[in-house]
Amino acid sequence: MNLVVDIGNTRIKLAIFENQKLIIDEKITSVIFLSKIKEMFEAFPKIENAIISSVRKLDKEPAILALFCKVHVLAHTSKTPFKNSYATPQTLGVDRIALVTAAFYKNPRKNTLVIDAGTCITYDMINDYGEYLGGAISPGLAMRYKALHNQTDGLPLLEPNELLDFVGNTTESSMQSGVINGLTNEVDGVIEQYKLRFKDLTVILTGGDAHFFGKRLKNSIFANSKFLLEGLNYLLEYNKS
Repeated sequence: MNLVVDIGNTRIKLAIFENQKLIIDEKITSVIFLSKIKEMFEAFPKIENAIISSVRKLDKEPAILALFCKVHVLAHTSKTPFKNSYATPQTLGVDRIALVTAAFYKNPRKNTLVIDAGTCITYDMINDYGEYLGGAISPGLAMRYKALHNQTDGLPLLEPNELLDFVGNTTESSMQSGVINGLTNEVDGVIEQYKLRFKDLTVILTGGDAHFFGKRLKNSIFANSKFLLEGLNYLLEYNKS
């Protein structure tokens, strides 16, 4: 059994895999990390290996996990199954490495664009030769609402809401249109750009806000909320040797 630990900007995701099958996954805060890890190893004593992926500086998490099993901390130096053509691999986020790995295994030898709708919107392209080309990073949904509020004197801090019309007739509905309609059109537009360059493109949407955009996008996509976790499990298996 494998334990996958994905440490994001706002929360920690834990997942247990047996072979390639996801057994359980949970979202926790860093405050209960130690107690939750103890609980998981008591419930699943067959866990032998773990992988940690973190977009922020690690604290005591690797040392805690090392008390229970072998630990691989994902980094740009980790082995990957795909050819990495990113010009600055040392700056490539480990979350993006995991997403591209999942695309490599889940959609082999096909042009694949992975869109991760989280704190940031990331676009990652792997071609039909198994080569990672790069992509783009854009502000995510919550970040855009915060920017409108924090960078102005009079605009309120809003939460995502249903958009009744793209023509807003109040300040709040205008902001909702600017964020939701604007971001939806951005994603659709980016997909169209990639379709023009890459034949028979498969688009995979994942991340915490994937459910919010999935029903709004014009383009045909595959939604998979566990894509990052699956990629990390593949990477753990690939780096065991």
